Amino acid sequence: MSGFFDRLAALFSSPAATADTGAPVTVRTMLHGVPVEVINTRADIATTDVLARLDEALALIATYQPWRLSHLQRDIRSIRVERFACRGAFIPQDNVIITELTFLARRDISAAPVASSILHEGVHARVHAMGVYRTEAQLPREERLCRRAELAFGQTLPPSLGAPVVERALASLSLDDRGVAPIVDWQEAQRRQDAADRNASA
Repeated sequence: MSGFFDRLAALFSSPAATADTGAPVTVRTMLHGVPVEVINTRADIATTDVLARLDEALALIATYQPWRLSHLQRDIRSIRVERFACRGAFIPQDNVIITELTFLARRDISAAPVASSILHEGVHARVHAMGVYRTEAQLPREERLCRRAELAFGQTLPPSLGAPVVERALASLSLDDRGVAPIVDWQEAQRRQDAADRNASA
């Protein structure tokens, strides 16, 4: 594992590189057989750290539910890491899973919630790959399918890793349709994200 991190450090720019130019650092690589693209627009976040956490998360999926990793390898074009208004999303028109940049940079949580989020979006990707047409009224049902997958994943993990995954999944599964599949004000979410980025660079 140390060799992997050494290679990352040698290949990718440090946060200071973005501070000088103001331009995002874009990196493309492959992790666990899944193409990955990182678009790092934050000078205070090291791309190496983000890729290391993503590697940890995919390794958990590979170890505890390897068929889920096989699905990801088949069902999506890539995982894209970038600033986004929530921790994860599946973009069907691009066939891409987005994993949020600052979510991957957090070190107050383990890799397990990151893996759970990716697995969740992978279920959306699997439904899409199967050609299932979903109406808006069916979205809560699909969200519950994703949360049940998160729950099952959390229950396979060692308790110290799985507990927060199980807790979050159970909390979501207890919600009504509007709660489990809320309507998001994306303009407001973007405004808050932009404010957070301005504060981070101040």
